[in-house]
Formats: sequence, structure tokens, C-alpha cells
Amino acid sequence: MKRVFLIVLDSVGAGALPDAGLFGDEGANTLRSCYNTGRLNIPHMLKMGIGNIDGLSFIGTEPSQNAACAKLAEKSMGKDTTTGHWEIAGLISKSPFPTYPNGFPKELIDEFTSRTGRGVLCNKPYSGTEVIKDYGVEHIKTGKLIVYTSADSVFQIAAHTDVVPLSELYDCCMIARRILTGKNAVGRVIARPFTGKPGEFVRTADRRDFSLEPTGETMLDAIKSAGFDVISVGKISDIFAGRGITKAVTAHGNPECMAATDRLADDDFNGLAFINLVDYDMVYGHRNNAVGYAQALNEFDRWLGGFVPKMRDEDLLIITADHGCDPGDVSTDHTREYVPMLVYGSAVDPVNLGVRQSFSDIAASVCEYLGVSYTTEGISFLEKIISRENSPYKQNEVKS
Repeated sequence: MKRVFLIVLDSVGAGALPDAGLFGDEGANTLRSCYNTGRLNIPHMLKMGIGNIDGLSFIGTEPSQNAACAKLAEKSMGKDTTTGHWEIAGLISKSPFPTYPNGFPKELIDEFTSRTGRGVLCNKPYSGTEVIKDYGVEHIKTGKLIVYTSADSVFQIAAHTDVVPLSELYDCCMIARRILTGKNAVGRVIARPFTGKPGEFVRTADRRDFSLEPTGETMLDAIKSAGFDVISVGKISDIFAGRGITKAVTAHGNPECMAATDRLADDDFNGLAFINLVDYDMVYGHRNNAVGYAQALNEFDRWLGGFVPKMRDEDLLIITADHGCDPGDVSTDHTREYVPMLVYGSAVDPVNLGVRQSFSDIAASVCEYLGVSYTTEGISFLEKIISRENSPYKQNEVKS
């Protein structure tokens, strides 16, 4: 029985990519901003070799690392959640998703208003917490939906739960998802419910993402088709529009997702557990809260110290990220960065794989490990990290 735990630390970037300047992100480095707070304390990831990754020696190097490590470049044209996760799963996006720095076109908003029966407020790029401060009272008075976007390809709808029930908000998001096709096929439509009194508005944990369905086969599709389990934790199922998932575990925020992963460690599943830890991005990166970001990494590291002893001989643990969101730069947007990768297991050789040219190397490696046939631009690193002569990993026949 083979189990792969693939954990995405949402937005934990490892330094600007060579083309970061094209995205306005030259010099971005999420991990350095966290380190610069003086609060970063991640001994378990340090032991795994995160500081041995090219460009991350400032964190602290480890001469006897116990995991394989690497830095991954993003090959897709983007720096958002959907693009990053799809590439991790083997699907490279050659063209960026559409963005709307001046808000959505009038014809789209008019159609959305007609179909939902509710008017629209805002319709421009905005911070998610600021938009409810600035438009929340008018929303309560008029019943109009707060529609906004960001530097990413997102159509976000905020509504107070006392004004627009969750079920109606989700219905409005599905209406938007059906409208936003073709040249307006945004990566995600996001429900952003909030509650509270004027001056005390807070977003709830009932966020839901309505993603564009993947435009090609991902490793999730291939692994599921081969008869293995594909278990999602957190927003993974939403990111892939539910496709390729055999079981979706609902969990909100890092603590719930880590607890769900602990429970999976006790399960006899056979295949992939794909976990997203969203708080780095949603709670800290987009709020330029470097101290909170560093402390959240510390909390994950403490959890990691308790999770590793639960792993079985044939388990693989892969820790990576999907993009950056530098909490120390001038914007609150995602940043175009490399991402770190750590691979741990009882038979994994603690080698430095250097700089890899695509996140999709993860998909190629996971599928090879499970014995699943899957075509991707990614290049498997499995043979570089596992000494097969002494390995407990029994090589499967490739399943088609």
C-alpha cells in the first residue's frame, strides 16, 4: 500500500523567478520576509534541508539533512492558486487567465445582475477586508452584491449572511461561473460571506471557490482512473472543480487541515492525499503580515514534528508551494517566485536536486511512484531520491 501526502503551503515562495519583473515582482522573496521578522523557528524543516535549497541559505544550512530538497520554477504563465496547483498536478498553462485591473466589462455585470436579480457594488480590484469596510453598509441597505477582483484572475462576491443566505450566495457564484467563459474564463469565482455589525464586519469560514475545470488531464485524473484513492483536504477539490477526486475532506484554515491530515495518517488509503494550507496566503500574505506569516510557518513545523513519526515505510511526504505572496513587499498581491520542495520518506536519499524547471516534476514523480501512466512536461526525480536496491518501495507495473 502506497500513500503520498502532498502538502501545499499556499504562497510560501522561495525568491523571485528570472521573469518576475514582467509581473512587477522583481526582488520578491516570501521566505526571506518571514526570516527578516526574527520570528521564524522551523527546526524540522531545517533538518529536512530547506536552508540547503539554492538561495535559501540565510535560513540556516544543515550538513546532515534527512530529506531530499529542491527549488522549483513555475513554467506556466501566471502566479495564482489555480495555475500553480494545476502545474503541480502536471498541467501547464501556456496562456495567463484573464485579469480585470479596471473591473469587469459592463455587459458581464449587466448579465450577472439580470440573472441574479441583485445589483452590484464596487466592481474593481480591492482588498477583501477593505471592501466590506467600504461597501458593507451600502450592501446591507440595498441588498446589492459586492463584486470585486484583484491582480489574480478572480471574480469575488462578498455578501452579509443576514442579507444574502449562503445558499443564495453560492447560487450567485454558480451563475457567474456559467457566464465567465471564453475570453472571460477567469480562474476562480469566489464566495466571500461576512457577518457582524457596521465597523465590525468579519469574513466567515464559509468561503467557497468555483474554479474553472482543468483544461487537460491532470495527475488526479490519471491516479483516479488507475483505481487509486485521490483524497483532497481543504480547497484542493474546489481548485480542480471536483475532478479526479475520490474523497473530499472539508476543512477550513491551517489547523483544521493539519488535523484532517493527521487523521488520514491513520487511514489505510492507497494513493494520494493532496492538502492545501491556505492561511499563509489568505490570512497573512495578502495582509502584509510578515510576523503572522512566520508564526504560522512555525506552527506547521511543530505539527510536522508530530506527523513524521506517524508515517509508514512506503509513505512519501512532499511539501511545496504554489506561488509567492511576499508579506514584506509594497503590494498585497501574489508574487512570481520559485517554490521550495522537500521530499521525506524512509527510503528517500537526502539529496539536493538543485533547481527544477517545473512544478509538474512533482506530478511526474508521484505518478511514477504509484505506477500510474501519465503524460506531462514534468520530469520525474524519483530515481534520483530513492536507492531501489535497499528500498521498501516495491515498483508497481505501470497502470494504463
